[in-house]
This record gives sequence, structure tokens and C-alpha cells, in this order.
Amino acid sequence: MKLVSVNVGTATAVDYTDQAEGLTGIGKRPVADPVRVTSPGPKGTGGSGLAGDAVCDLRHHGGNDQAVYAVAREDLDGWERELGRTLPDGCFGENLTTEGLDVSGALIGERWRVGPEVVLEVTSGRIPCRTFQAHLGEPGWVKRFTRKGAPGAYLRVIEPGEIRAGDRIEIVHRPDHDVTVALLFRAATTERALLTQVLAAGTALHPEALEEARRYVAKYGETADTAGDGKE
Repeated sequence: MKLVSVNVGTATAVDYTDQAEGLTGIGKRPVADPVRVTSPGPKGTGGSGLAGDAVCDLRHHGGNDQAVYAVAREDLDGWERELGRTLPDGCFGENLTTEGLDVSGALIGERWRVGPEVVLEVTSGRIPCRTFQAHLGEPGWVKRFTRKGAPGAYLRVIEPGEIRAGDRIEIVHRPDHDVTVALLFRAATTERALLTQVLAAGTALHPEALEEARRYVAKYGETADTAGDGKE
């Protein structure tokens, strides 16, 4: 398992974001030099965990619990075949493009050592938005991406340090539950009854996902079935 590329973005003016400044950092590009990775601070004030990477919408992105976003190169390759177009590393807005690692199949709370210094912990999956759709220029992309159910993983920084393309990735901890990124994503989008299972991941979950699961269970009970599906 290795890091194919480290990708950072600059604030760019576009006409498809609802940000008052009209800026987005979703268009990321690989960099050759080592990049410093640290906890950026609480959501709403902290941006990306990668030095030099712009996060323009602090309401929905960035912060300690989604400091880093990873996507498997294998998933990008699959989308290339399906869409009939080239998808370079970073084009999904990911900071880390990986190889040999089942990113969406990772467990919430799973920890990865990237290179000799950095340790990251999986917290959640990426929920697609209209900025992502407009950036790719694919009509109906939000629904299509959601149906695929392979959202990539957000991670928090446990141990800071530097990373660079080619670094080895090692899974150094796997928690004792079966809540994967993909399962959490389905629970948050198309199969709400799965929220009853999500709580098994405990405080390793992104705080917003944990609160959403707790609200659902409080409303429908721990044995809720598909009668509780659908956005509340």
C-alpha cells in the first residue's frame, strides 16, 4: 500500500459555488515536495490539515475531524472506464491518492501510518455536493456518486509530520467493530436505518455523524427498520 500522490489546491474563483467570495479549493494538483500535515483546528475555523492546501468553505469542509481526504487510485480508474475520460490524481478534491488500500472499506477509527511520521485516523466518508458536480462537469453526478457508494475517507491527524508521493501506507490499528466508511455513507444517504449500526464506532466517528446516529436511534429505537429511512 502506498501514497501515489499528495495533492493541494489553491483558492480559485468559479461561478458554481455559493461562497460569498466565489472561491473554491476543490481543484487539487499533485506536488513533488514533502508536505507538512497537522491538525488544522476546529471546524469553522480550521481548514486543511495539509500545508498550502486551500479550504474555502469552512462551514462544510476542513477542521480537525476532516483534516485530510483520501481516494483510492483504483476508484478513480473505475470512474475513468465508466465516464470515458481521464481523471488525474487530485481531481476529486482528494489530498491523498492511494494505491493498494481499500479506502471506502476502511473501518471508522482505523489508523494509517503514512511515511515514517504521520498517523491518520478514519472518521467518515465524503458527501457529494453541487460544487463537486460542477467541478467535474458531469450532469447528475451527485446521484451517480451516491449510488456507487465509494466516497473515499476523511481522516483526522493523530501524529503530525511530513508526507510525500511514494510513501508507504501501513494500517497500524483496526478497531473491533464492522462500521466501514461505505456503511456510514449509506447510512447518511440512502439507507438511514443503518444509522442504528453506526453507533458501534463510538467517538471515532466524525462528531456530526455521531450526533446524527444518536438522534436517529432516539427517534426510531435501536431496532429501527426501513420504515425510518429517508432524510429527517
